[in-house]
Amino acid sequence: MNKTVLLIITVALIVGIGIIVLSDSKSNTGTGSTQPVQNVEIRDGIQYVTINAKGGYFPRVSSAQAGMQTKLVVKTEGTYDCSTSLVIHSVGYRKNLPQTGEEIIDIGIPEAGTSVRGTCSMGMYNFVVTFG
Repeated sequence: MNKTVLLIITVALIVGIGIIVLSDSKSNTGTGSTQPVQNVEIRDGIQYVTINAKGGYFPRVSSAQAGMQTKLVVKTEGTYDCSTSLVIHSVGYRKNLPQTGEEIIDIGIPEAGTSVRGTCSMGMYNFVVTFG
């Protein structure tokens, strides 16, 4: 192989890896940052905690109020990985989510100091909502 071909292959590999790294970091914007994520909302006396499912669950850690009727909103958008297979043992939930859509899960009225943990069926991806 001559030097020109080797140089072209090397540059193509570097550009390809750079594109993959940049596109991955953009798809998970905010998930690795230290900025607080506003994913808890109270409407009509019901607390909604929103989790996005695609390539894992985001945010991975959420905090919500205890002693209040709470619903978990899991959103998918073109999700074709195992994060569509959601398991929440504490509320007896196990379901395959739609590839695109929204699933609302009633988790009752959690007490202070408790948490709700969700995971994909393979255990690769997880999230936790703590109540204080």
